[in-house]
Amino acid sequence: MNLESFDSKQYIIIKNAKVNNLKGVDVVIPRNKLVVITGLSGSGKSSLAFDTLFAEGQRMYVESLSSYARQFLGRMEKPDVDYIKGVAPAIAVEQKGNASNPRATVGTTTEIYDYLKLLFARLGKTYSPVSGKIVKKDTVTSVVDEIQAHEDGQKLLILAPIQKQEGRTWTDEIKVIFQKGFTRVAVGEDVLFIEEILKDVETDAKKTEKRLASAPLFMLIDRGVVRKGDEDNQFRLSDSVQTAFYEGHGVCIVDFVGKERKSYSDKFEADGIVFEEPSIQFFSFNNPYGACKKCGGFGTTLGVDEHLVITDRNKSVYDGAVTPWRTEKMSAWRDDFVRKAMDYDFPVHRAYQDLNEKELDLLWNGNKKVKGIWAFFEHIESKIEQIQYRVMLSKYRARVTCPDCKGSRLRPDAQYVRVQGKSITDIVLMPIQDALAFFEDLPAHLSEADKVIGMRLLAEVENRLAYLERVGLGYLTLNRLIKDLSGGEFQRIKLATALGSALVGSMYILDEPSIGLHPRDTQRLVEILKALRDLGNTVIVVEHEEEVMQAADQIIDLGPHAGVQGGELILSMSAEELEKSDKKAKLSLPHSTLNEKYTLKDSHTYNFLKGFDRIEVPKSRRAWKDSIEITGARQHNLQNVSVKFPLNVLTVVTGVSGSGKSTLVKQVFLPALRARMNQTVEDIGKYDSITGGIKLLEAVEYVDQNPIGRSARSNPVTYTKVYD
Repeated sequence: MNLESFDSKQYIIIKNAKVNNLKGVDVVIPRNKLVVITGLSGSGKSSLAFDTLFAEGQRMYVESLSSYARQFLGRMEKPDVDYIKGVAPAIAVEQKGNASNPRATVGTTTEIYDYLKLLFARLGKTYSPVSGKIVKKDTVTSVVDEIQAHEDGQKLLILAPIQKQEGRTWTDEIKVIFQKGFTRVAVGEDVLFIEEILKDVETDAKKTEKRLASAPLFMLIDRGVVRKGDEDNQFRLSDSVQTAFYEGHGVCIVDFVGKERKSYSDKFEADGIVFEEPSIQFFSFNNPYGACKKCGGFGTTLGVDEHLVITDRNKSVYDGAVTPWRTEKMSAWRDDFVRKAMDYDFPVHRAYQDLNEKELDLLWNGNKKVKGIWAFFEHIESKIEQIQYRVMLSKYRARVTCPDCKGSRLRPDAQYVRVQGKSITDIVLMPIQDALAFFEDLPAHLSEADKVIGMRLLAEVENRLAYLERVGLGYLTLNRLIKDLSGGEFQRIKLATALGSALVGSMYILDEPSIGLHPRDTQRLVEILKALRDLGNTVIVVEHEEEVMQAADQIIDLGPHAGVQGGELILSMSAEELEKSDKKAKLSLPHSTLNEKYTLKDSHTYNFLKGFDRIEVPKSRRAWKDSIEITGARQHNLQNVSVKFPLNVLTVVTGVSGSGKSTLVKQVFLPALRARMNQTVEDIGKYDSITGGIKLLEAVEYVDQNPIGRSARSNPVTYTKVYD
């Protein structure tokens, strides 16, 4: 292939790539197309896509920055290649383990939560938890507008409540008001001249003081009449209302003579409670102002975990359901509880899972005569200076849901702010598909003014939620922690974020995005990749999935084998050409090529796609006898799942994306098993019991998609201890 004949505006041209095990690869990649790089594991796919193409794209971007900016980014080495032409700005979506940041959620990672905070700060209405009424803050303008709404000629009095200062009498307060220049006060319904009151004080001070204290006391700021269209009168009313707010310490009273006396407040309060005015920081759990004070915005606190205390919910209290009470020394607590609780008809022989709320309350909280589980742990904490008690307490402590914010991470009063009856916590706890439906329906319920304020914000929220729905993540909630997601879910989150940013002219490089996807969801992934391409981007995918290959504009196959036996370009052609090809390999596209050293039959990808090679289904399965059973798993979307995991066989947990595979294995079964084997556990999902052949195991190893080590000196020889 003559690389010089290709235009770098239409193609990405790589000449003589020798990164890692690549053996001088020459390849032409069409721009603004969906390109799949495939081949055996270890054949050089990632070396070509990430270590060559993406590395050069990043290096060229850094080189375009000023020398001042480059000093903070570090020097990026040029990949071992003669040249790469036509490279666009590169964005990598790698198949690495998800973020370990305990504060990162689906909402914050996709930036949807940023728009939600702004939306609730602008459109949210605060409701009093006492009366359920909207909390409003009156202003001079709103009060005057309400006055002007009355009929023409309506007489009114503008009043300010008088507050008696400490150490003063009501008579003293009247004198101070008179010195300020006010001439009248209202005692209940009566309007009196201050001069007359002061004369009465001289005559009978006690009687006057008693009269002033007998009814609500207001200073008369102004008397007026509603005159529609009279601007001078409106200015006078505004000035008087403002004075009333000042003199009344935030409260203004308007007495519509002969009708009603109405109170206004320029404080954000209702039912005797002063509320915080909504702001962006008010809804931010990453900000001390908005975060729950108890958990600091994490949603969990370190405390005694019920699942560590009650490891087998099928046991009764008498049989040892309470794990710490099983030891010889602590069994006295169990015996004491059993003896005293029987006086309250507590069923000591009933399984823990069958106890009702009243019985559970007695077991955990106890009463004046019966000491429950919490009293036991308070006793342990009182002796925390002794090492044996510290060790015991550590066995039963884990991250538990924060009792103050119930896991929402926000300060409790953030729940009072709602948009169309929903708080921001309600939104982030909804499945994304339900949240999308809510926001699509919301404009129909907004006032015209609110529509103008929230139009752009609503569009951004809907757009990003729709992309998450499109990538098949509609079952997640925005409050779901990123570290709890499977690798496939995390990669699709990044895909949705890329789609939401709507970049054009970029080069997206993806590392096996179909990993973790059920075949049912693969077509949806293909549609997303095509949508990214159709925006005007070059999409390069390292992939093994047949369905993705068949949708590609071009397939690049590396091989023929792995390691030193790989690293060569075998073929480069479209999926359509691959389907129609024969042994003579007549290629029609200008950038198609077949390595002259090999035939099509040397390509393992070609053989599998054409059906020459296949993986046969085993005719028989290995039998098993022992197992470990987990019952009542109900973390995230698991609905009371009970399942047996066979021992000494290979077991596969499968299901469509979002069905709960990672939750069952990673967040329930693994930590529950480790807890029973007395290993340190941070977080355990909700379940009833774990039983079976646990004692048959010596150790539990968890292998995930995170990098095995961060040290620059680490390599396979040192990591596997072979070098030792």
